[in-house]
Amino acid sequence: MKKISKFAKSGTIPLQLLGGLTPKEFLSEYWHKKPLLIRNAIPEFTGLLSPEELAGLACEEEVQSRLVIKTNNGWELEHGPFDERRFSKLPQTDWTLLVQEVNFHLNEAQSLIGRFNFIPHARLDDLMVSYAPHGGGVGPHFDSYDVFLLQGVGKRSWKIGENCDLTLVEEAPLRILKNFESEQEWILEAGDMLYLPPHVAHWGIAVGDCMTYSIGFRAPSEQELAVEFLSYVQEACQLEGRYKDPDLKFQKHPAQISSDMVSKVTGIINKLEWSSKDVSCFLGCYLSEPKPHVVFSRPRSINPGRFQAKLRKEGVELSSQTIFLFRGDAFFMNGELLEVDKRWRKTLRTLADWRSLGPEWFDVQEELDQGLLGQLHEWYAAGYLKFPD
Repeated sequence: MKKISKFAKSGTIPLQLLGGLTPKEFLSEYWHKKPLLIRNAIPEFTGLLSPEELAGLACEEEVQSRLVIKTNNGWELEHGPFDERRFSKLPQTDWTLLVQEVNFHLNEAQSLIGRFNFIPHARLDDLMVSYAPHGGGVGPHFDSYDVFLLQGVGKRSWKIGENCDLTLVEEAPLRILKNFESEQEWILEAGDMLYLPPHVAHWGIAVGDCMTYSIGFRAPSEQELAVEFLSYVQEACQLEGRYKDPDLKFQKHPAQISSDMVSKVTGIINKLEWSSKDVSCFLGCYLSEPKPHVVFSRPRSINPGRFQAKLRKEGVELSSQTIFLFRGDAFFMNGELLEVDKRWRKTLRTLADWRSLGPEWFDVQEELDQGLLGQLHEWYAAGYLKFPD
């Protein structure tokens, strides 16, 4: 299996990845604004796994996968996990296998998306990998989020329309555009990459057998953010007292909700106040919360002394499912606000930014902070950290 070397730290991202643009130039001119085609973005890249290995992932219970098949009557959609015999019954052309969250299951995939760390971790969703024989694709559609489409082995034709009618085909199992009109078209080969901002209509069609790597970024709806924040406020708020109305007046209609009651309850609700600090805490917990199907694998137990020795020899890294964020002095891991000693903050910011701490980080310290060591050991036992493979 072909490996991609660990990504460089901020400021040293190869300009080739963005077609000669610096990250600042890309964010200013293209991010969320217009498409960008980048030829040979990752030289010699032909992918991270074979079609057979991707199909193997799609057969596993904990992996999110789909099959999209184009038929004479439209499109068919099947959800995994699949029996391996299903793949032997597929037609020769016009279908696609898609596997989500490959970065959760493949170390090389985590290294690949690490190349895109000029976008904040809080915005990253996952790496999806697709395989398609000739003619395969998921139809003309649009996404509500930013995506980098990196070509692995083979070729894929991409058609895009920035001014398309976004009306969808009714009752289709996928979000297929009813009136797609192509404005630009390219054929991407191994190592080429296409960036697309939200709501740009596109249609990718395999030219022969091909695999595509999609680095997607989360973009929750305003409704979802509002609902989740109100749920957070509900758990955090503590209002004392009960509704009272010593000035209650006789009503002609006992079933009517009076203006006085509305006014009193309005006053109670207006006691609910929040600051930017509350919003920051909500975001840290919400954005670091793993998806419901994510399960952390606990490693075999080792004692603190052995753990410390391995830290000095191997270093440590976040498990692929772990989301670790911070704002100021507040740290959030997998949906929880952490109690962090101020002496640990520099170390933990490095771990959050680069998702790893090399052995040199521990080797230079004659005596490791026992509190930090205990915290790292606890996260390791929970499956949130692991030693490098």
